[in-house]
This record gives sequence, C-alpha cells and structure tokens, in this order.
Amino acid sequence: MTLAWTLQPFAALSVPELYALLQLRSAVFVVEQTCAFQDIDGHDAEALHLLGRTETGELAAYARLFPVGRSYPEASIGRVAVALAFRRHGLGRQLMGEALARCAAQWGPQPIQIGAQLYLREFYRSFGFEQVGDEYLEDDIPHIHMLRP
Repeated sequence: MTLAWTLQPFAALSVPELYALLQLRSAVFVVEQTCAFQDIDGHDAEALHLLGRTETGELAAYARLFPVGRSYPEASIGRVAVALAFRRHGLGRQLMGEALARCAAQWGPQPIQIGAQLYLREFYRSFGFEQVGDEYLEDDIPHIHMLRP
C-alpha cells in the first residue's frame, strides 16, 4: 500500500484535516495505549504536519515535525502514528522514511532527536537512531531519547 503524503503548517490545515489527525492521535495514544494525557499540548501550531492518506482519502499515517530548537536542540519528529486498520502493511516504515526525507528537504541534512517509546527502539535503530540517555517514564510509558546524527 502506498500513501499520498502532504506536509503542511498548522495554519494551512483544513478543519477536516485537523479533525482527522486529532482523531488518529487520540485513537492511538489515548485509547489504544490507555493513557490519559493531554495530546493537544499547545505545540501543534509550531509543527509541520505530515499526513499520509490512502487512495480513498482516509488518513492512515501521521507525524509532526519540528525545526531545531522547538522540542530539542536538534530537529525532531513526534506523534508518529499509523491507524490500527492500516498496520502490518509497512506504513510505519513509509511514514518514518517520509518524515526523515521531509526534515532534510525543509531544513537540510542535520541531526534529528526523538522521544521514542522503549518497545520501538529497534524500529528506530533501523533508521539510524541511537539511544542517548537513560530510560524515562512519560505518561507511565517507558521512553528513551534517540538521536540520528
């Protein structure tokens, strides 16, 4: 399955696009992970939003991208999510590949830092990320910081 990708600043998102991305994030990070946390964290307006849509227009994958200094001293990728109905088709790999390519296109080749859920460490290592620092809890979920030089 191949997705159609768009990258937009917050102000360019339509109401249906914003609704779809918030619905996807809520389904993955709040409902599936049974984690009551404030997903709408006040940082969406500072991010570029990467949306991957199916040929029928359904939002299947999403991430938000930040330039240097917004989340970390490096550029960063966060809120990486694939809708449950579209998993096991390699879309997580497509999403990260697209996110890395879009970061490079926007801001040039540079290090990227992420706050990754611990169980995804090997997935992110396959993209060149390495763990930096110790494990920590975020919203009661084990996380690690990872850096791609």
